[in-house]
Amino acid sequence: MPCQVFKMWLAAALAITSTGAFNVPHSKSSRVSFMRTTTTSTTALSVSTSPNKTTTTKSTTVAAVPKLAQRWRKSTKQLATLGPASSSKEMIEKLFLAGADVFRLNFSHGSQEQKKELLLIIREIEEKYAHPIAVLGDLQGPKLRVGEFSKPEGEYLEQGQIFRLDLDEAKGDKKRVQLPHPEILEASEIGHVLLVDDGKVKLTVVGKGEGYLDCRVDVEGKISNRKGVNTPDSVLDISPLTPKDRSDLEYMLKIGVDWVALSFVQRPEDIVEIHELIDKYLPDAAFKPAVMAKIEKPSCFIGDSLERIVELCEGIMVARGDLGVECAPEDVPLLQKQIIDTCRMIGKPVVVATQMLESMIESPTPTRAEASDVATAIYDGADAIMLSAESAAGRYPEESVAMQQRIINRVEADSHYRKMLHTFEQLEDTSPSNAIVLAARQIARSVQAKSIVSFTLRGSTVLRASQGRPSVPILAISPFKETARQLALSWGVYPELPKAASFGYLVDEDELFDYDSPHLEKASDDFDAVLRNACRLALKKGLVTDPNDLLVVTAGIPFGTPGAANVIRIVPAAGPSCWDGVCRVD
Repeated sequence: MPCQVFKMWLAAALAITSTGAFNVPHSKSSRVSFMRTTTTSTTALSVSTSPNKTTTTKSTTVAAVPKLAQRWRKSTKQLATLGPASSSKEMIEKLFLAGADVFRLNFSHGSQEQKKELLLIIREIEEKYAHPIAVLGDLQGPKLRVGEFSKPEGEYLEQGQIFRLDLDEAKGDKKRVQLPHPEILEASEIGHVLLVDDGKVKLTVVGKGEGYLDCRVDVEGKISNRKGVNTPDSVLDISPLTPKDRSDLEYMLKIGVDWVALSFVQRPEDIVEIHELIDKYLPDAAFKPAVMAKIEKPSCFIGDSLERIVELCEGIMVARGDLGVECAPEDVPLLQKQIIDTCRMIGKPVVVATQMLESMIESPTPTRAEASDVATAIYDGADAIMLSAESAAGRYPEESVAMQQRIINRVEADSHYRKMLHTFEQLEDTSPSNAIVLAARQIARSVQAKSIVSFTLRGSTVLRASQGRPSVPILAISPFKETARQLALSWGVYPELPKAASFGYLVDEDELFDYDSPHLEKASDDFDAVLRNACRLALKKGLVTDPNDLLVVTAGIPFGTPGAANVIRIVPAAGPSCWDGVCRVD
């Protein structure tokens, strides 16, 4: 059996890379030794058919780093929003090669059919490069706006004047305008602040009656038709999902997005609501997408609301656009750190978004302040950073993604970054699975392993490993493409796009899985077959460059048990039958 395993592994390695991988002629009962040549950077193989005699064969390249290997070296992930500037297959592929791990489809703009076309292009690129790419569908959320004015250009409000907001549908003037949102009128109290047009006009409520608010103009400015209204002091009794959002959500589930971003989150109950809707709309036999809550309202920080929101969803976005409008500018950096720390403590991925490289919409280079802003988010420990208009509508989408990756590589090479990651204290977890994850991280550091390899069904073990911010990449192997795609967002995780039997099982690629209670047919091979697969995939991604490079592998036995991690192995890149440069085949 070991001989068959080794032969299969050799064939698999040759099949996955054109650079040459462990191309060794051998026969039964032979001993294979790996030796490094002194004249080139390639590795030569020596084969002997007896214990005492060695015959040197031709020198071949072993585990040469694939062309895209550097693509898998960074730990902090990148999200790129698609739009008019990045809707072609050619540009989307360029963004992927420049560093994008996740593509955001903004359902605030464009038709549903356009989003499906973009998703299909992403899946084609994913298949071409055999690497999972996550797709994030972003719901628009409620848009709170004033009505229309008699004058098309609107009115200029003077500081100190009283201006009324009411439910009257008549067109507005210098003294009043319709606010067609009774929930705002009900929730607002004397002294509450209302911000119009992203804070350009600031109003303070000084009077309240049936169907109206009288407001004092504290920051004067022009107000015109359909300008947005923010309510930083009020928790509104409205759903975060409008009828449009519900239609978009149902369509997202139909086409198969991996993440759903929920806007206008005010309280934990909003996360419960979207989970219930997903369960209602999810097609039969479909994989449930992960939910990402966009933190953009001050009410998320009342009491323990933030912790409860993080626990209820699968990921968090620091949406600094509206958050920067409704909170004081000097508070936003502190809130960003608070959100990131909470997510790291609980173990959920967190994305920092909005205006990261805003000037690159028109300029090929960012300002120094923008570069520092991106670096700060990375130093804070964010799992990912996002581009919005820069990649969706800017003149330099590819350059924007590449610039983010340059900043990521520079920060992650800084010794201060690693020190800051290690100073973070996680919540105590006494579960056996967590003990395995902690041990894997410590062993990887002690033996200078090149990667931690984690076999997972739904990704829980991988997320625990990512939470600890290990010093080496995490190679995640799952039988579910959907799990692999969702994990593409997490810090330091590089999942493999699974094929049939890639998890060590004989499974028909077309067979449907019961995702909640998976029943997988066990392969006829032993555990070494699974370990061999891990070595093959690490070689494919360029995580190992030498047969003696070590991998720390975690898995759960019996396979098919979600959340179970109870096995840990140290395996050389040459395979489970090798150690210290010697491979034995019986």
